[in-house]
Amino acid sequence: MTNSINELQNDAQLVFLIGTNTTENHPVIGYKIKSNVRKNGAKLIVADPRSIDLSNMADVFIQFKPGTDVALINGMMNVIIEEGLADKEFIANRTEGYEEMAAVVAKYTPEAVEKITGVAAEDIRMAARLYASAERASICYAMGLTQHSTGTDNVKSICNLALLTGNLGKPGTGVNPLRGQNNVQGACDMGALPVTYPAYQKVVDDAVREKFEKAWGVKLSPNNGLTITAAIAKAHHGELKGLIVIGENPMMSDPDIHHVEEALDNLDFLMVQDIFLTETAQKADVVFPGVSFAEKDGTFTNTERRVQRVRKAVNPRGDARPDWQIICELSNRLGYSMNYNSVEEIFEEIRTVTPSYAGMTYQRLEGKGLQWPCPSEDHAGTPVLHKEKFNRGLGLFHAIEFKEAAELPDEEYPLILTTGRSLYHYHTGTMTRRAIALDAIQPENEVQISPVTAANLGINDGDMVRVITRRGKIDVKARITAAVSENVIFTYFHFAEAAANVLTNASPESLDPVAGIPEYKVAAARVEKI
Repeated sequence: MTNSINELQNDAQLVFLIGTNTTENHPVIGYKIKSNVRKNGAKLIVADPRSIDLSNMADVFIQFKPGTDVALINGMMNVIIEEGLADKEFIANRTEGYEEMAAVVAKYTPEAVEKITGVAAEDIRMAARLYASAERASICYAMGLTQHSTGTDNVKSICNLALLTGNLGKPGTGVNPLRGQNNVQGACDMGALPVTYPAYQKVVDDAVREKFEKAWGVKLSPNNGLTITAAIAKAHHGELKGLIVIGENPMMSDPDIHHVEEALDNLDFLMVQDIFLTETAQKADVVFPGVSFAEKDGTFTNTERRVQRVRKAVNPRGDARPDWQIICELSNRLGYSMNYNSVEEIFEEIRTVTPSYAGMTYQRLEGKGLQWPCPSEDHAGTPVLHKEKFNRGLGLFHAIEFKEAAELPDEEYPLILTTGRSLYHYHTGTMTRRAIALDAIQPENEVQISPVTAANLGINDGDMVRVITRRGKIDVKARITAAVSENVIFTYFHFAEAAANVLTNASPESLDPVAGIPEYKVAAARVEKI
């Protein structure tokens, strides 16, 4: 997040949600947004292919066709520019590339965008005017925006929107990704990405690489690594022979599960480190039992870049060990010495190679923690990014053309399938499906179908149906609801017995060309009554 969570409750005069079912996936943040709307009169715009809880209190609800995010945002920017609502001073002083962006946006009139997105032109105008007129407007997004073949373009588009209106660098504004898991921000900060070392220092930068070679006493590859989708493809082709999976369950979370299974079966060696015997761990040659958050010390970095202490409350059971101890012992046996005495010692090393964490110590993290960047021990942390300037100097507009999703409906597969999470389950269900109370509330998967689509197919609420795509099929109960539009269907991905990712697309064309993110949110499908 460029800004901080509490600003969504106290500072933002308008919140624009796109591709985030906030009250179900981030309930605390969802509560703060609700509180701001109810108590402070903040305006709310919700843009989502499905009606969600926050749609009911939105000033404008934009229910758009899945995969048409760029066209929608371009349409809003077209209105802002045409009606003179852009922040001309901010654009002149703090940005570049405006003319190229504006030239592309000029053709995305609300009427043209209505034909692409299915959203009424007047609703696009209303949303644009509300966003641009607010003194402090915040954009929040999640995986509904990123999990597309055009995910990077989608994010660049909302950055364009914020730059166009000067909604960056001050409280209550910003471009704010709501991260999908509790420490995914921290994992990325620490270099758990194939193209960066800690603090997003590029693998291909010679000076950066030399710094880490000196710190770690080893020669490092000058080449970028593989994304998880690329690794699975390499395994499928026999080009990758061994895989270590730590705290991840690709047999549930990756697209086209049949393809993933064939890839894992093609490996010479698979090691899994996790707290439960997941669907992926069941296929492993070796399983190392890790421990949960309550059984280890360390730090988590949350979605607002806040680094916080985690303290062991109970001792690990049986042979389970904290992840760092497993990794260190494995490294030692493979020939690279990792002899740390504590997690604090590891954190002290992190500080020396990670400029944004340099000012943090365990003592300074007591209490509420610190938000990076925190470059020195006398620095208070950074609640709001980009106050005076951007990391690159000027903020860069991108001229983004709308591109269709990789797989569109046709005669054989006439519906658009999109997927997501439930309030009651988390990710691949590894933990929540084992929680008796949560599983009792939602014990099985379902597919949500609009009343019109269901009537056309002769399907009643509660009927068992088969959802089919080019990758596979699952059998689930039909839930008839007006939450989805005609010819759009929705299902959850938490349920191994009816796994949504049997259906999703892993073809090279469906991956974002920059980030390699699969297009979980758009797949051509059909539904048959059983």
